[in-house]
Amino acid sequence: MPNVRAALALLPRGAITGIGSLPHTQMELALQMALAVDVPYLPQLPTGNPSELMVPAALEGLPGLDAGDDGVCGVDLGTWEAGRGELDARIDLALKTGDASAFLPGVAAARALRPFLWEVRERKLAFAKAQIAGPATVRWSSRLSTGEPLSEHPGLDAQVFRLVLVRALALVQALRAAGATVLFYLDEPGLYALDTTDPSHLAVLSELRLLVTALRQQGALVGLHCCGNTRWSALLELGIDLLSFDVRLSLDAVLDEPRAVRRFLDQGGAFSLGLVPTDLGQEADPRELARAVETSFAAALPDRPEALRHVVTTPACGLAMRSVLEAERIFEQLRTARSALLR
Repeated sequence: MPNVRAALALLPRGAITGIGSLPHTQMELALQMALAVDVPYLPQLPTGNPSELMVPAALEGLPGLDAGDDGVCGVDLGTWEAGRGELDARIDLALKTGDASAFLPGVAAARALRPFLWEVRERKLAFAKAQIAGPATVRWSSRLSTGEPLSEHPGLDAQVFRLVLVRALALVQALRAAGATVLFYLDEPGLYALDTTDPSHLAVLSELRLLVTALRQQGALVGLHCCGNTRWSALLELGIDLLSFDVRLSLDAVLDEPRAVRRFLDQGGAFSLGLVPTDLGQEADPRELARAVETSFAAALPDRPEALRHVVTTPACGLAMRSVLEAERIFEQLRTARSALLR
């Protein structure tokens, strides 16, 4: 496995990137914003296009998929049964040959993807970021058309994991082919429901660890984003390079797992800090946020000043639910907070 974590040291201090979604309806303007940060990122643009919402985009091409305008996905079991064999054969071929390009998202699921790849190539970008809804969130949030959890059908559950795997591999391979070192985030808000006493949840964690390993073998730096509180120690042990979270909501909870945090840092991992709130009505002084982060790190890790040396900084979550002007303001606040944090 390549030593991808060494690339973390090559990032600008406090490198700014985005979590994923933007509120723009004009793709060119969204690309302009997504390219104007330290680590340019693939913007997801679900406004007026529900196919780009995180779960439908991850499941594009699944037989029997019915995605609502709110992003909630159902699967018709009969239609899936009729098409499962063909999809399994395509996934098997991608995994056997090591070429997952057939699973790159289509235009409906990722309007900005191909223009973004062109920009990465033409600008000779050193780093680029993309993301996909992670397998836990996709499987726990989707249902059969009868209303039963998708996980109630083991065959469908397994195929959904494999589909997310090859789609993630396809995105990493495309960005690598464009010449960039890849930051690839698994977006896992569903992990707020993680129960480490549930054997089925432990199995999901094992599969998530396999996915992280597969992406790192492709040369990607792998981040995991969860915007709710969860069993942070379990996530820190998945082999990820970057743990991404909402600082205001979760920093103290993360740092309250000192042994797991120290082991993660000792192994070369880093934090991706969601410094600026993105929820409506949650405005905050970015300098105060930076001071709070410094205070928390100093209290929890007084002997680890390097813990803040290689952080990535982001908004707390995606920005699709905000206006374009609000998104611009949030990135300005993020730049202010990053400067205060690294002064």
